[in-house]
Amino acid sequence: MIPTAQINKPVNHSQSNMNLSFTFRFRSQILTQFHCTQSQISPIKHPLKQEVHFSTNHNNRKLMVTAKKAPIEGVSEELNSIASYNLDFAYSRRKVRTAFTEVHQHLDHCLFKNAPEGIRTEEWYETNSRGLEIFCKSWLPRLGVPMKASICFCHGYGDTCTFFFEGIARRIASFGYGVYAMDYPGFGLSEGLHGYIPNFDDLVGDVIEHYRRIKERPEVRGLPRFILGQSMGGAVSIKVHLKEPNNWDGMILVAPMCKIADGVLPSDAVMKVLTLLSKVIPKAKLFPNQDLAELAFREPSKRKLAVYNVICYSDNPRLKTGMELLRTTKEIESQVHKVSAPLLVIHGGDDKVTDPLVSRFLYESASSKDKTLKIYEGGYHCILEGEPDERIYAVHDDIVSWLDSRCSTK
Repeated sequence: MIPTAQINKPVNHSQSNMNLSFTFRFRSQILTQFHCTQSQISPIKHPLKQEVHFSTNHNNRKLMVTAKKAPIEGVSEELNSIASYNLDFAYSRRKVRTAFTEVHQHLDHCLFKNAPEGIRTEEWYETNSRGLEIFCKSWLPRLGVPMKASICFCHGYGDTCTFFFEGIARRIASFGYGVYAMDYPGFGLSEGLHGYIPNFDDLVGDVIEHYRRIKERPEVRGLPRFILGQSMGGAVSIKVHLKEPNNWDGMILVAPMCKIADGVLPSDAVMKVLTLLSKVIPKAKLFPNQDLAELAFREPSKRKLAVYNVICYSDNPRLKTGMELLRTTKEIESQVHKVSAPLLVIHGGDDKVTDPLVSRFLYESASSKDKTLKIYEGGYHCILEGEPDERIYAVHDDIVSWLDSRCSTK
């Protein structure tokens, strides 16, 4: 049984941001990406540029490090300075997000410009049973629209539920669904070291705990319950389902990270080194990284907006995080036949971040009697937000149509 958590007072209402979701690929050339000396181990490629400043936070007795990143076009020098804050700790990420809220509201994206009116939103923090403060958000249909079901969202690696997903959630909510999301510990606005997953199963437990509580909220109690996972969030959703297979009325997986594609796993020798290093320096940012924006976004104008997701984790993955993701995908690969819930799998046909063949493998292996696979020709990884406007709306409409047909039978 999951212990009862303390729920804190809501802190904000009806704010608009947006969400995108990335995963990463592992390559056997990893050892060529960093060099080691007796005094330090550091990546050759580093996402931060030029100056590094140190200051001490006396209240928390933690070292604050800020560094200048490549400047964000179209924003003031002050906002660029704020965007350069060290994001290791939640208080910095929250300050950066607050500073960029108005900027996000004016980004040139169809999900934002054409957002449905009247959607009721709520933001709050709650302390879970592990003592971690978790950021939560909900989007409900406008008053007078009957609620059909609850949709619980799991975001991707390094991401947050407050960027592009803001627009996605509003569209789904406008069709009569209550949409709920949380930032995992260490991601977005939730407490925890940024981008650090010391144990993937603990993260899954946090998700189960939060959404078990959401399903008891008065507005959705007794209604059908669906889980929606994007990229790494697909792996989270599958693990959640496997731990409580009878608690969900359906699962929607978008470009799910549920199997490492052939040819991208590190060699056995490299894996031995990584395994050792992850035990000695688990928080070190030593997994090789690449800019996934070009691979993830098909539409160039939308690709340029990725830089405005200022609280995403964009540094090299931490060693323990990388090892946990490898372990988790191997575990899921061996258990996909146990997936039994009604299933909708969505993937872009030209996705170079997660392989669409893996989604087909999941679809064919799952034991679900009700399962659907949709591969969108020419689509990239961010199929919900990075495609031409017409494609984005078509994918969202397919999701809503699938949900409507399942809710009508309940």
